[in-house]
Amino acid sequence: MEHGTLGYFGDMRLKKNGELLFKRIIEKRSVSLRKLGGNRATEVKFGRFLSNEKVTMNELTEESTKKTGQLASGHHVLALQDTTELNFEAHAGRVSGLGKVGNGIDAGLFLHPLLVLEAHSGACLGLGAVHTWMRHKTKSKNYQKQPIEEKESSRWLETALEGKKTLKEAALVTIIADRESDIYEEWCRIPDERTHLLTRACHNRKLANKEMLFEHAASLEVKGIKEVEVRERTKKRSAHKAKLEIRYGEIEIKKPKNCSDENAPESVKLTVVDVKELAETVIENEEPIHWRLLTTHEVKTYEDACNIVKWYAFRWNIEQLFRTLKKQGFQVESSQLETGTSLTKLAIIALRAAVQTMQLTLARSGKIDRPVSDVFTSEEVEVLKAMRPRLEGKTVKQKNPHPKENLSWAAWIIARLGGWNGYASERPAGPITMLRGQIEFASICRGWFMAKDVCIP
Repeated sequence: MEHGTLGYFGDMRLKKNGELLFKRIIEKRSVSLRKLGGNRATEVKFGRFLSNEKVTMNELTEESTKKTGQLASGHHVLALQDTTELNFEAHAGRVSGLGKVGNGIDAGLFLHPLLVLEAHSGACLGLGAVHTWMRHKTKSKNYQKQPIEEKESSRWLETALEGKKTLKEAALVTIIADRESDIYEEWCRIPDERTHLLTRACHNRKLANKEMLFEHAASLEVKGIKEVEVRERTKKRSAHKAKLEIRYGEIEIKKPKNCSDENAPESVKLTVVDVKELAETVIENEEPIHWRLLTTHEVKTYEDACNIVKWYAFRWNIEQLFRTLKKQGFQVESSQLETGTSLTKLAIIALRAAVQTMQLTLARSGKIDRPVSDVFTSEEVEVLKAMRPRLEGKTVKQKNPHPKENLSWAAWIIARLGGWNGYASERPAGPITMLRGQIEFASICRGWFMAKDVCIP
């Protein structure tokens, strides 16, 4: 896979050690230093790299987002942000410097990235920002009255601001988040002429016309019925075709009483797109889909509203990224490192590697016209070309249907190596299948390049 630098860190030795560590993580799809090192000396070298004070989280993050900014240039991009916790309670007895995770008991840390997609195709371009923190104290009694800067929820604003810097060359940026990001200060501070917000409403806000948001949204005229494929989500949601009523309209939300920003305007004009599943498609006792989407985008037509729904649905991909990073993928929570700082650095590096798996996963359909060079080196493309005939069958349906210069062509090969049967009629390969394929491909590449070196006179 395409390897890169993790940063310079003011020291060429650290730069090279970082490049080797990232190369091994890419090849082995693991964060176990013992597995990555291959021998005791290299394992110790990687541990010292992660514990070195010169190897800062800021530089790791900046290097992780640099290419994303370049790929986003001139495009309308969707910047998806969300939070995941990394639970290290199983190793808490020997790990220092961790905080508490969501249950208030277990040891761990929080990771809050910005995943960037191209809006038209859904292609994954990379990371736009990464915010990390540890919870060392409980909420204060006057939490609601505290300035947003003193609350954990400031991460939504800080990550959005960092993303704006990374994506400064993009034609348009739409920052997408779930209900936790429905923060009045965010609606006031983040949007500008080329930056929009799209967030699922959390609060039944008071509107300038004295109505309440949820009741007002429900009273809007149904503009159309949209049928969508709903993915399975553990026990909460079964996979099915849902029919969704689409309503939309302009609103003006009032400044809430608990807003601590004295300079915030008394109201903000937005658009609400209300998405509600018809009773006829709800599965048994499951909750019907009901999204009240707030956005700074203008929504003048039913097609505009459907685009808002489509863009919000892309948020699923950041949850897939977390799945790839954790138990079913890189297994970051199983790391044997002994300090919270080293674990945080390792998590940022692994997140960057997990994004490559997402790039392949999203390219699998062939609808995304991204170059194979987004992920693979020219030498690895030669290996892919050699592997393709071995993975194809005799019939047309078993052939790789994608142009060889496209990432979708490579994704087809990696998916086959991961165990996918190659039939377009079958369920497409998910990120875990892609991850298995990447591991197999890396092993093939090591043998290929070793043989090539041996055969050179």
